[in-house]
Amino acid sequence: MYLGREVWSVLKIVLVEPEIPQNCGNVARTCAATGSQLHLIRPLGFDISERAVRRAGLDYWHLVDVFDYENTDAFFAAHPDAMDDGYLATTKAPQDYTQARFSPDSWLFFGKETAGLPAWLREKYRERCIRLPMRREARSLNLSNSVAILTYEALRQNGFPGLTGEGEMKDR
Repeated sequence: MYLGREVWSVLKIVLVEPEIPQNCGNVARTCAATGSQLHLIRPLGFDISERAVRRAGLDYWHLVDVFDYENTDAFFAAHPDAMDDGYLATTKAPQDYTQARFSPDSWLFFGKETAGLPAWLREKYRERCIRLPMRREARSLNLSNSVAILTYEALRQNGFPGLTGEGEMKDR
């Protein structure tokens, strides 16, 4: 189900069963700032109704195209070709994200905070799994940080389409 406004973004951020509302809020803010779509696959660990969003003070939510799916089957029924240009972020991946070649239309998948992406999904799309390098002793990065890193890398590889390349201090 589509919860946003007119579609104008290019990158698609997919959160599979996210659990922590603050992380989803931070990811939504990254999507708002970059023009990326946000795709949420249930179950969710929080409420995304209009009332709940207002109560949470997410004043940028109107800038995000949000799509909501009952489960992964519903998602892939709606987007059967998503993995043609999709990447799965997982600490278990054999290759790091710098080896990925993102397009402006890439799908970036992220798993829930406590367990990551489902094993069946990682195995089915093994060659599309990428990771963020980190110390072996560290379990993982925060979900919203991982989303921000990969989103900006994908945008960088494509020349930051639709985003301003300068700040207000440029002419001073």
